Amino acid sequence: MTELPFPVAVAAEQVPPRPRKSLYPQAILELHGARLAGREKTPLGDVFGLQNFGINLTKLEPGAISALRHAHAKQDEFIYILQGTPTLYTDDGATRLAPGMCAGFQAGSGNAHRLVNEAADDVLYLEIGDRTPGDRVEYPDDDLRAVGTAGGWQFTHNNGEPYP
Repeated sequence: MTELPFPVAVAAEQVPPRPRKSLYPQAILELHGARLAGREKTPLGDVFGLQNFGINLTKLEPGAISALRHAHAKQDEFIYILQGTPTLYTDDGATRLAPGMCAGFQAGSGNAHRLVNEAADDVLYLEIGDRTPGDRVEYPDDDLRAVGTAGGWQFTHNNGEPYP
């Protein structure tokens, strides 16, 4: 029998979390790092070699945020709440979520979003997004933009100046 390059199935809790807590530039982490430090992403899709979309099992400790509020130009995103009661912030305001609830963010809609754990217990959710090349991300609350390249995300100020 030929050994497969990727497992057929795994126990999600046995997949190690992503070692790097955030891809944001250091200047952004200096402003928001404490709230991002309470976020742990486990890249489940990578375990299986998935290339068209990614799946993260994400944990938010109390007070943590999923990301800076953002909107993708080319990538769709979807979340499904497994545990806890995070607050979803979008251009439409705040919505309290609970286990079994889900939300989707259509590429190009411009509706920026993020989750905040304002509760006393951890939040656990699945985050699913496609990996469309050449994506652009706008962060309406921050001096930040991102462009997806073959080498990874490139972050700039709103005026186009790169972050160091």
